[in-house]
Amino acid sequence: MAKATRKTTTTKTKRAAQKPAPAEAKAPRPPSKQARLVEMLRRPEGTTIEEIVKALEWQAHTARGAISGALKKKLGLAIESQKIDGRGRVYRIVG
Repeated sequence: MAKATRKTTTTKTKRAAQKPAPAEAKAPRPPSKQARLVEMLRRPEGTTIEEIVKALEWQAHTARGAISGALKKKLGLAIESQKIDGRGRVYRIVG
């Protein structure tokens, strides 16, 4: 009994030949919302949840979640909150 042989072809050389030339340099990526949030929290006057909601077009619970989850827990940033008369609760990065 003869074994059936299967002929395999490699397509690496074909694929490599078909790749288009690299495009010219792309425009830099705009800052992420998380980076913009960090900028707002680094300001000396800090920021409120309302200001974050307006600037980043987020819901209030998303802003609070980003502060506690992404910034405090994942990035390890120290964030303080302080209640200021006439402005409400203000958040800022300390240190």
